Amino acid sequence: MQRRNFIEKSMLAGAFATPAIYGSFSRQDKGSNILKADNTEDEVVIEHPAKGRPHVGKVLAVIQPHCDDIPLFASGTVAKLIHEGYTGYLIRTTNDDAAGTGNSVGERILNNEKDNDAVARVLGLDKVYDLGYKNHRMDEYNIQEIKGRLIFLFRLLKVDTVISYDPWGHYEENPDHYVTAKAVEAARWMAGSEDYPEQLEVVEPHAVTERYYFSRGPQLVNRIVDISPFIDKKIESNLVCKTQGPGGNNGALLKKTLSEKGKKLAILGPDDVSANINYIKNFVLDIDSHRLRSVPSDRLIGEKYGLEWAESFHYFGPETSLTDQYVEKNAVPK
Repeated sequence: MQRRNFIEKSMLAGAFATPAIYGSFSRQDKGSNILKADNTEDEVVIEHPAKGRPHVGKVLAVIQPHCDDIPLFASGTVAKLIHEGYTGYLIRTTNDDAAGTGNSVGERILNNEKDNDAVARVLGLDKVYDLGYKNHRMDEYNIQEIKGRLIFLFRLLKVDTVISYDPWGHYEENPDHYVTAKAVEAARWMAGSEDYPEQLEVVEPHAVTERYYFSRGPQLVNRIVDISPFIDKKIESNLVCKTQGPGGNNGALLKKTLSEKGKKLAILGPDDVSANINYIKNFVLDIDSHRLRSVPSDRLIGEKYGLEWAESFHYFGPETSLTDQYVEKNAVPK
């Protein structure tokens, strides 16, 4: 997948962002993709690893256009939620036919499919669903079809929580990203209704109540997830993306290039395995994160909030009925 450096765009985002339901985006922290919102009650919440398995019985849908999207942007949070008891499923919307290495389209598709399956195994996800749309061409498909397929899966799997791209993220240039994001948001909203009634002969309406949305560009961030105990899982999920993305074997390739020039880099370690792991941890997720992923360093995000490693999200939780709370507190016998 193509990546660009959003540093200049990010620095300008606060000045040009338009009003939204969360208030006017007034400024942005330098070196961050976090937009600060005025006139809003949204505050940044730190989500720490929970004790035990409080999410047993809940279902997580992890939705990505390409096989390396979740590994790059949200795999620490996925690993955390699975560890805490979620049953998880991976949904990939494209077939990655134009991405990565391979002498033919068929070979690229197969290689990326194998990598995608490996990502699911690493993160502990139970099953993979491939929707198979052509890479970088999702904007030519009817979004009603994409929504309908996602609605069916949300109902079939009884999904409680989704992780995907933010449909309100700024400056996203990849059509696969923003089309997937908009389809996911619309589908989760409609899945609990009577829409697509022909589906109701085989599945029941089911509302998705929680969303973790990530973005490559500036976005409103109201949740920081501590992924420190799961950083090795995040590294491993990027390590198995060998066909595309900045992970895979790029550490070993850098080590080989340096060796041919009579040089070495201590941070890469003594062998190819160590080089791949250390390259992902130190360069992809930290030092060169803006160039390689178009997002700030996970280490620096964590450091800002007193954590070792962290991921940032535009988060929506289950809605609370203030009416029910009021009734519970104030209702008295007749």
